[in-house]
Amino acid sequence: MGQQVIKTNNLCKRFGDFIAVDNITFEVAKGEIFGFLGANGAGKTTAMRMLCGLSSPSSGTATIAGFDVYRQTEQIKKNIGYMSQKFSLYEDLTVLENISFFGGIYGLSNRQIKDKREQLIDQLGLKGEAKKLVGSIPLGWKQKLAFSIAILHEPAIVFLDEPTGGVDPLTRRQFWNMIYEAADSGITIFVTTHYMDEAEYCNRISLMVDGSIKALDTPANLKLQYKASTMDEVFYELARGAKRGD
Repeated sequence: MGQQVIKTNNLCKRFGDFIAVDNITFEVAKGEIFGFLGANGAGKTTAMRMLCGLSSPSSGTATIAGFDVYRQTEQIKKNIGYMSQKFSLYEDLTVLENISFFGGIYGLSNRQIKDKREQLIDQLGLKGEAKKLVGSIPLGWKQKLAFSIAILHEPAIVFLDEPTGGVDPLTRRQFWNMIYEAADSGITIFVTTHYMDEAEYCNRISLMVDGSIKALDTPANLKLQYKASTMDEVFYELARGAKRGD
C-alpha cells in the first residue's frame, strides 16, 4: 500500500463510564475508498468526529494527513473535506452563493473561487440552476453539489457521513462515479453508509460493533471469511451480537 493518510492506534473515546470508541487501530492509504460501517450506536460518528479534529480522544494516537489529532486540529480541518446527509449546504443561498461561501471558508482566493465556480457549474450541468436557491433544486443535484463543494479545496481526505441517504438508486450510482473520480485524483475517501450494496464499492471496509472494529478487509475477503454471498449477510453475522443499537 502507498502513503498512509489516516493512521490510528488504540484510539479511544470515553464519556464517563461509557466507552463510545474502544481502542480502534487502522490505517487508510492515499486515494483509497474506505468504508466505515456499523449499526446506529456502534461508535462511527464519535470516531469520525475525532478524525476530523472536532473531538479530542480520551487515549490512543492518530494522525490525519500527517497532523496530530490532539495538537494540530486546525491543520486537520484545512486538509479535509466533510459532507453529511443532514447538513452540507445552505438551502437559502443560491448554488453560486454556496460555492463562493464555502470557497471562502476553505481559504481560496477570489480568482480561485471564480474559476472553481465556473468549472463546477459546467461539470454538474447546473447552468440553468446556478442562480436558484439550493432549497429548490432536486435532492440528487444537492448531493452532487455538496460533494463537489466538499472537495473544492482539493483536500487530502474527504469524510462522507451517510452521503446518499434518501436518493434514488440511479443518483446513488452517479454519486459513486464522482467518488471514484475523486479517489483516482488522489483524494482519500472515508465513507459511512448504511446501504450494504455501497459497501461493495469500497476498496476496504471496517465494521464496528459496540465501539470496536470487529472486521477489516476487502469486501471480497470478508464475504469469503464469513461464507456470505452479500455484505448484508456479513454485516448481520457481525452485528447480531451487538449490545448497543437503536
